[in-house]
Amino acid sequence: MLASGTRRAFLCDAGWGFAGMALGAMLQRDAKASSALWTPPDGLSHFKPAARSVIWLFMNGGVSHMESFDPKPMLTKYGGKTIAETPFADVQDPKKLALERLVVPDANGNQRNKIFPLQVGFQKHGCSGIEVSDWFPNIAAHVDKLAIVRSMYTTDSNHGAQTQFHSGRHMVDGNFPTLGAWVNYGLGSLNENLPQFISIGTREYWNNRDGHYLGPMYDAVPMRIDPANPLDFGRPDPRTPAAARAVGMDLVRRLNAMRAQEYPGDSALAARIASYELAYRMQASVPEVLDFTKETAETKELYGLNQPHCRDFAGQLLAARRLVERGVRFVQIQHGGGGAGAWDAHGGLKANHSKLSMQVDQPIGALLADLERRGLLEETLVVFATEFGRTPGSQGADGRDHHIFGFSVWMAGGGIKGGVAHGRTDELGFHAVESRHYVTDIHATILRQMGLDSRKLEIPGRKRLEIDHGKPITEIIA
Repeated sequence: MLASGTRRAFLCDAGWGFAGMALGAMLQRDAKASSALWTPPDGLSHFKPAARSVIWLFMNGGVSHMESFDPKPMLTKYGGKTIAETPFADVQDPKKLALERLVVPDANGNQRNKIFPLQVGFQKHGCSGIEVSDWFPNIAAHVDKLAIVRSMYTTDSNHGAQTQFHSGRHMVDGNFPTLGAWVNYGLGSLNENLPQFISIGTREYWNNRDGHYLGPMYDAVPMRIDPANPLDFGRPDPRTPAAARAVGMDLVRRLNAMRAQEYPGDSALAARIASYELAYRMQASVPEVLDFTKETAETKELYGLNQPHCRDFAGQLLAARRLVERGVRFVQIQHGGGGAGAWDAHGGLKANHSKLSMQVDQPIGALLADLERRGLLEETLVVFATEFGRTPGSQGADGRDHHIFGFSVWMAGGGIKGGVAHGRTDELGFHAVESRHYVTDIHATILRQMGLDSRKLEIPGRKRLEIDHGKPITEIIA
């Protein structure tokens, strides 16, 4: 008989890569069942939830709030002037700034505090009359479903802010669990055949983990929109004959049976045994989720699967709908990932944002419409976020720099009020000046709608700061 430690290593390393992923999920659930932090399965939430799933849409690079969901006509009125030449010179008062970025000369000696006019028009939409950029007509058609928070701020002025938005902590603080990891930690499974936390799209190296001190079992499972190969280790190794795999599985079963006889009360072993069956079910169920052949032609056209400019993102969002429909708790989708992020428009903002908005606008509008008509929007929280906004002043001839003092996020569904524009930036879009919200207020709002109290998710020996928890934005909760 193998020694206990050797046998355990064998079970982990016997070539069952995807089974190991499932094993983590099973061990995670076993650990919760015996933890004082965990509410038993007959009452998973700390209080009554309004939502059961989250679709988290993250635009990497920094979307300009002023050219999307927070119109600032004064930028056009005073375009080309310095901020000091406008009635709003006090926005650069050092007393108001934690970091001053707009008065640094560029390579040509020009100051970045020249006002850059709006690059797109805005129209009022819906019964609420909320103005939305002409670059987002399909999202604008659903504005009465949205709660737009126009008063966000953060503290990392570079793209580590991507991690900060997901975890609530500046990168210099170290590594901390992301919101998706906390939801994964705090709630049980709705579907034993699928991972409960899925990430789609490119994640840069500084933002590619989730669990951190919670453990790797709380990391998102990365998924590709490819039914033939959706997950790493998602299929048996084709180099291993089926007969050899059968022999290996039989050996694992016998070793597990021997262990079960030796330690009949080992609940973790029961989870390990079940994990192999779970891995098998996932191998069948995940490709099924990504098989769009059963979707109607109308649905495919709605999302834009037939449109080259948005086909990739359309497939990701249709997959997200199919995942939450089947009970996945948290689907995290990264658009424009890689490097600093595609939305990082230091130059050519008009060309950049108009192109990228065409990639995401129709699929997001379709997602909102599709969830609503299927009765899923009321239990699915859709979030549109980015790491920071962009400066009112120009960078170079036709771009905007990073801007942390005020930007926009919106949420829809899952018990969130619709047709609401909450908070405000000043007339130039420089500072959040009314109902300011740090990024963890978004986290707290999502956790509240999922029925979770972050303070009851505390880990022994891990003291969290007040800012880690944030505060729910009650003004946008129905």
